[in-house]
Parts: sequence; C-alpha cells; structure tokens
Amino acid sequence: MSAPILVTGLPRSGTSWTGKMLAASGELVYVNEPLNPQHPPGRCPGVLRRQVTHRFQYLDDSWLPAFRDTAALRYRFLAELRANRSPYDLARMARYGSAFLYGRATGRRALLDDPFAVLSARWFAERLGCRVIALLRDPVSFVASWQRLGWTVYFHELLEQPALVRDHPSVLELRPLVGSQDRIAKAAALWRFAREVLMSTPGIRVVTYESLADDPVAGFRDLYGFAGLTWSDRVERRITRACTAGESQGPGFSWAGLSKTGFRRMDSRLALRNARKGLSPEEVRRIEGLITQSPSA
Repeated sequence: MSAPILVTGLPRSGTSWTGKMLAASGELVYVNEPLNPQHPPGRCPGVLRRQVTHRFQYLDDSWLPAFRDTAALRYRFLAELRANRSPYDLARMARYGSAFLYGRATGRRALLDDPFAVLSARWFAERLGCRVIALLRDPVSFVASWQRLGWTVYFHELLEQPALVRDHPSVLELRPLVGSQDRIAKAAALWRFAREVLMSTPGIRVVTYESLADDPVAGFRDLYGFAGLTWSDRVERRITRACTAGESQGPGFSWAGLSKTGFRRMDSRLALRNARKGLSPEEVRRIEGLITQSPSA
C-alpha cells in the first residue's frame, strides 16, 4: 500500500477543507481527527487503539503499533464495541468499519485529517512514512476565528509533555501564559510556536491557507502531485464546485454526516475577505505585534 497522507495545521487553519479536497480523488479513506481527545471525533479505539491524553499529543515510537494499524486501515471492531455503544457510536462504527474494509480491499490509502497532530508532523513523516501537508493560516485571521468561537488553549497540556519540551525547548516561553484569561495573547502565542515547529520540520509540505483559497485549482493540483494522487478533469470540476459554492449549485460530494468535520462548501475567495471579521483595528495591530515578540513580553 502506498504512503498514507497526513493533513495537519492548527484548528481553524483549513485542514478539513484540504482533506476533503484531496479525498475528491476517490483514492483515499478519510480519517477524521484520531488524536482529538474529545469524543467524538476522537477516543474511538476502532480507529486508533491508543488513549489520547493531551491536546496536541507529542508522539514517540510507543504510538507506532496503533498508527500502523490506522494507516493500514485495520479497524478494531471489538475494541470499539467495548468502549462506545451508543446509537451514534454504532452508526459511526458501521461507517468507519465498512470504509476501512472497502479501502483495504480496493487498495486505497489512509488520509489522516488531524490538526492535533501538528506538533508531531515530523514523527508522522519519518516514523510512519506519511506524506505530510501542513496548513498555515494568516495569524490575524486565525486569532479572529478562535475569538468568534470563544476558543482558548491550555498551555499546561504542552508543558506537561517532557519529550515536547526536550525537542522544542522554546515551548517553555509559553509558561507565563498558563492560567491567563487573555485569549488573544494565547492564540497568537500558539500560532507562533506551531509555525516555528512546522518551519523547522524537514520533508513536509507547508502551504498557506490563503494561497489555496485564492487559487484552489492550482493549489490543489500541486498538492495532488506532492501526495501522489491522480489529478483529472473530474477532480478539477469537483474542487471548483466545492470552492465556488452557490445556492443554485448541487453538492459536489458529501461533507456532513458522521465524520463531523469542520468543512462546509464555500466560496474560498469570499472567505478570505471575511477572515478578520469581528476584530477591531486595535486588536489587529495588537495581534500583529504579539506574533513578533516573546510570549512573556
């Protein structure tokens, strides 16, 4: 079986959109956020037979057996039944289990869409053999999106991981923000740290969300080449429909259902124009300053 694919980047950076555009090839089995510690979509041992203990889990080789099974599309039905038995979980098991079985039978590859893998991108490339595509979003737009959703980050979850501190000691600069209620400062610091990790990781393809949204056909054609997927007229039509969504158009392919992704069909260029919505000019200037200074400043 060919190399699995990982699409990662911080949450709200376009990973679900990118993953679904790659899945338009028909050559992949889409696996949504196995490292998400929230159930659903995570904590599903049929998909990943290993307990996730932290957001942005930093992986070591003890994770190899579990992820080798996931990448090889081996679904663990008994493990899933022991852990999750609600009607929703059973329906999700049927969907994922059948997709894994069909994918193995037809030679499809696993596509892992997981923003919580962003700090372990190197591990996925080097130890699991993934083709890794990492999304970086404009920091002001990223912070604006988190602000609109009321999201924050808890840096103790990063600092509690000794291997992460060992390999990326600059994470210690985030310590002054532990317990802070300043969501803008925390989101900006997370963006800065994740960018540092990604830009120092060899062998992966880092692409900006903005470049893909501005010219999705050219951008995804390039990513298809990097990932070893087949570009065709049919794929181009599906991506064009999905990225220029209008009320009069029928769906290019299904986004919703049990996978619970963050993606919805959209006009990608229009989304760029609205990306900073909700921030005042003063907040924009503050974010621009925060990403160039130390977290404790």
